[in-house]
Amino acid sequence: MKILMIGGTGTISSAITRQLAESGHDLWLLNRGNRRNEVPSGVTQVIADIDDTAEVLRQIGDEQFDAVCEFIGFVPEQVQRDIRLFSGRTRQYVYISSASAYNKPAANHVITEGTTLANPHWEYSRNKIACEELLMKAYRDDAFPVTIVRPSHTYCERSVPVSVHGPKGSWQVLKRMLDGKPVIIQGDGSSLWTLTWNEDFARGFIGLLGNPKTIGEAFQIMSDEQLSWTQVYQCVANALGVELKPYYVSSAFLAKAAPSEYDFEGNLLGDKSVTVVFDCTKLKRAVPGFKAVVRFDEGVRRCVAYLKAHPELQVEDPEFDAWCDRVIAAQEQALGTIIHY
Repeated sequence: MKILMIGGTGTISSAITRQLAESGHDLWLLNRGNRRNEVPSGVTQVIADIDDTAEVLRQIGDEQFDAVCEFIGFVPEQVQRDIRLFSGRTRQYVYISSASAYNKPAANHVITEGTTLANPHWEYSRNKIACEELLMKAYRDDAFPVTIVRPSHTYCERSVPVSVHGPKGSWQVLKRMLDGKPVIIQGDGSSLWTLTWNEDFARGFIGLLGNPKTIGEAFQIMSDEQLSWTQVYQCVANALGVELKPYYVSSAFLAKAAPSEYDFEGNLLGDKSVTVVFDCTKLKRAVPGFKAVVRFDEGVRRCVAYLKAHPELQVEDPEFDAWCDRVIAAQEQALGTIIHY
């Protein structure tokens, strides 16, 4: 197949790029070229800003595609741009939405593609919902060949997934563990979460490309493994070879106590603090044989090994570290006041 990926070098899309290239597809990547050295040989690179439609059209000319995959569309204006650019140019347009678009909390913790889309806590998710609605209208009104994909928490070797971290990423949480300090976990750590290794996600995604059963449909792609957040952090500690010292703080408290750039209302109340179990039956009907095979304890060991080998990814965040210490001290002081009242 001839496939154009808008993005193609991110956490989710990099594994798809590798697998498509290895399978011999005619793969094109449209992005700004910030990671061009990581692109496999044989892949056609279109180095451009997708918003510069004149430059994009100059480079792709009259090319037609079997699939166009949008990984960096976050607001309706970007999706409307894509509809203008690719109507009549592709047999399938695959939009990467987000499982955070599902209602929080949902009426049922088991999530299917039919679960209501609504997220009062996170603008990011509401924008994804608006993009989906625009695309489905284009499908109904003009037969625009859309397929919607909703990933949950997908990760790769570049970063260890945790729930409470600062704007510079998760390394500071790992550093706290390595330094023997407590790490903050939202709630009581018992809510269930799903983490998916990006190579597993890629196999499910590729199975949707060119698949006639997918047009006008939405699919979620996740692992079948659910872990509590305490178990997630324990796996991280085990991979580091250190003792886990969890410190539990209410998600609502964290959302109110954190600087705005942490966006814990969205990331926690609108996403990671809510128990969800994803039912991927629909995906498995469309892609027979799909199965996520990398358990989180295995995946996180790969992450830790990669981070240790790439010190440039060990980005410290002293402001977040100090904030964690203040939150823990404040909660301990409040608890001491109540106990000794």
